[in-house]
Amino acid sequence: MAIIEAKALTKKFGKFVAVDDLSLTVEEGEIFGLLGPNGAGKTTTIKMLTTLLIPTSGRATVAGFDVVKKPEEVQAIIGYVPQLLSAEGSITGYENLLIFAKLYDVPKAERQERVRHALQIMGLTEAADKLVRQYSGGMVRRLEIAQSALHKPRVMFMDEPTVGLDPLARRTVWELVRELRRESNATIVLTTHIMEEAQSLCDRVGIMHRGKLVAIGTPDELIASTGEKDLDEVFIHFTGDMIEESGNLRQIEAERKTARRLG
Repeated sequence: MAIIEAKALTKKFGKFVAVDDLSLTVEEGEIFGLLGPNGAGKTTTIKMLTTLLIPTSGRATVAGFDVVKKPEEVQAIIGYVPQLLSAEGSITGYENLLIFAKLYDVPKAERQERVRHALQIMGLTEAADKLVRQYSGGMVRRLEIAQSALHKPRVMFMDEPTVGLDPLARRTVWELVRELRRESNATIVLTTHIMEEAQSLCDRVGIMHRGKLVAIGTPDELIASTGEKDLDEVFIHFTGDMIEESGNLRQIEAERKTARRLG
C-alpha cells in the first residue's frame, strides 16, 4: 500500500526548474532512497513532501494527506532529519530530546521514558548529560535521528543522513536506520549520493538527474536492466556524473550547509 504519492510534482525558482514533473509512489514500511549528484533536486523534493516548500505544480500526498491542503496533518505524522544541523550544542543531548518531545506534543507523562528509550536505541545513554558541542559528528547525527523519531512518526524523511561522516560512523547510522524501521515499521525516505549507502539500506531507489526522475526500482533490478556491474555504474549510466564522497568529520556543519545550498 502506498503511503507517499507524487504526481507530476514540479518546483521552479524563477526560470530554473529544480524538480521537473516527478511522479512516484513509496510503499508503507519500505526504505526508499532518492539518489543523485548535488543539484539533482533531491532536497527540493524532500522539502515539498515535508511541506517546507510549496510545489509550483503537481500534487503529493503523505498517508492520504495533501501536502499543500493539509500541511498540519502531514507534519503530525512525519519526522524530518535535515542536512543542516538541528541539534543545539550549548545544551545536553538529554535536554535536546526533551525540547523536541515538547515540540512534538509527546504527552508529559511519557516524555522522560521516550527520551531515555531514544537515547538507548541510538547508543547515547552514556553521553546523555554531555553538552552536544562535545559530541562527534556521528553522535550528533544519531541524536538528530532520535529527535525526529520521538513522536513515533509513520514516515521519516532523512536528507543526506551520513553527510560528513567517516565510514565507521556512517555504518553505525545505517544500522540505526534499520533498527528504526524494525522497531516502528516506519516508512523511511532518504536522499544520498553514496551508492554503498543506497545498496546497503534501500528496498528501492529512484535516481534523479537535473530535476527529473530517470530510473526507479530495486538496486538489483536496476543493475540487471542496465547490464552494469554495480549501483555505482548504474548511477553513472543514468546521470553521467561521478560520485563524490562526503568530506571531513570536523567540517560536518560546513558540509551540511553547502549540501543544503546546492539542493
